[in-house]
Amino acid sequence: MAATQPPVCDFGWKALDFNLPGVDGQRHTLASARGPNGLLVMFICNHCPYVKAVIHRIIRDSLELKALGVGSVAIMSNDPTDYPEDSWEHMVREAKLMNFPFPYVLDETQAVAKAYGAVCTPDFFGFNADLRLQYRGRLDESRKETAPDARRELFEAMKQVALTGSGPQEQIASIGCSIKWKDA
Repeated sequence: MAATQPPVCDFGWKALDFNLPGVDGQRHTLASARGPNGLLVMFICNHCPYVKAVIHRIIRDSLELKALGVGSVAIMSNDPTDYPEDSWEHMVREAKLMNFPFPYVLDETQAVAKAYGAVCTPDFFGFNADLRLQYRGRLDESRKETAPDARRELFEAMKQVALTGSGPQEQIASIGCSIKWKDA
């Protein structure tokens, strides 16, 4: 599995709407996912070793960001054909097992991932209250290792966004497995 890095933040880019089915049986949109102080859009999946290494920290940070008025949503856009662990049934199981505090939604057509320019899992997009992009960086420096003492770059950036409306100028791109695109 080759590692892929997305580009760094395109400050001010406007979040695009979506309407996707969640593992909770409801549909989720940009409006329903956002908080009063911002929104964290995460492209994740079940099989990726990068996501598996950080999922507990993603959950922790999402819970703490919620208290700061920042909503979160996790979007799974992979084609599960070659990665059955990313199937709908596994998404439902993973969300329940891990007690996700955010909607976990399926982008079956991959249109949302393409519209956002998502390239890997995990790929993080942090928006302010006006839904303008302020963070497109990594969770922390850990990569595929567990690193409980790593500086919480995503959390710190999104806390700054919640409090000031602006993200940090210095950002380091996330790294992860490429999104598994469907054959054309």
